[in-house]
Amino acid sequence: MLRNHEIRLVLLSMSTISLIMLIAAAFVSLAAVVLVLITSISLIGCSLLFTRVRYHEIEKLSGYLRRISGGDYSLDVRDNREGEISILKNTIYKVTVMLSEQSALLHKDKVHLTDAISDISHQLKAPLTSMMVMADLLDDPQLPGTKRAEFTRNIRIQLERLDWLVSSLLKLSKIDAGTVQFKKDQVRVAKLIEKALQPVLIPIDIKEQTISITGEDNVSFLGDLNWTTEAIINVLKNGVEHTQVGGTIAISFSENPLFTEISIQDNGKGISKEEIPSIFKRFYKGKGAGEGSSGIGLSLAHSIITKQNGDIDVQSEVDKGSQFRIRFYKRIV
Repeated sequence: MLRNHEIRLVLLSMSTISLIMLIAAAFVSLAAVVLVLITSISLIGCSLLFTRVRYHEIEKLSGYLRRISGGDYSLDVRDNREGEISILKNTIYKVTVMLSEQSALLHKDKVHLTDAISDISHQLKAPLTSMMVMADLLDDPQLPGTKRAEFTRNIRIQLERLDWLVSSLLKLSKIDAGTVQFKKDQVRVAKLIEKALQPVLIPIDIKEQTISITGEDNVSFLGDLNWTTEAIINVLKNGVEHTQVGGTIAISFSENPLFTEISIQDNGKGISKEEIPSIFKRFYKGKGAGEGSSGIGLSLAHSIITKQNGDIDVQSEVDKGSQFRIRFYKRIV
């Protein structure tokens, strides 16, 4: 304690004042000298005792902070008494709780990252393994031309799948990191649907499916045309994939004072009640998912829509089809 420069300075000041008072008291009487001496010793002693108690409390707090730095967040030093030490204890406790919460979130993020990396590795492994096998077969000079063309086409399909998968994962990671700046333009839904249909027209034609579109030309919402197109494309792809040959996909949109709604309905396989809560989860594949499904499309659509003050839900019955309803709210709800 006496190694503290400030305490030595206080003691020196008090001792100097006491000495001056003793000299002054000597000119009065011996009794005054004794009284001043006793008072000075008492005051200096009380000051030292008080300082020692404070030092002891600070030492305890230092030990507490050392334990916190070691990862022990279970300690509780809250003190409801008055005084700056009590205020300091309560403040340290609040910081400890905050650090504990942050530590839990970091652990959760690490687990999530580990699971995501595992899922991504699994998604990439299948097409890569398939391409490696076909590339080895292509090395055979005796391979028939028809098989060579088939393997080459399959490799191209797998490469396209990989390209889409990596692109979607990159988009998801940007959205999760909050680096995507969504525009707030007035988007006409008719133009949005027209743009989103372009990539799926060929699959629709191959499966001889029928598309119907219902809605007024002036229906619009505030959002980002390009990113919302990406979301709608993924919902449409899901509908085309799970709708049988000759099936129908009905798109309708409307607007009211609260929100703009887009409905995409098909008469395909449908989704079981048990699966509905999970279909927007990343890498989730339903029981009826195709072999090339990655479980990314609907998750990406959900992220894009919710980041633009919207929501998406689904109503479905097995063998009767599914209806995806997308709403963009005009005010934050």
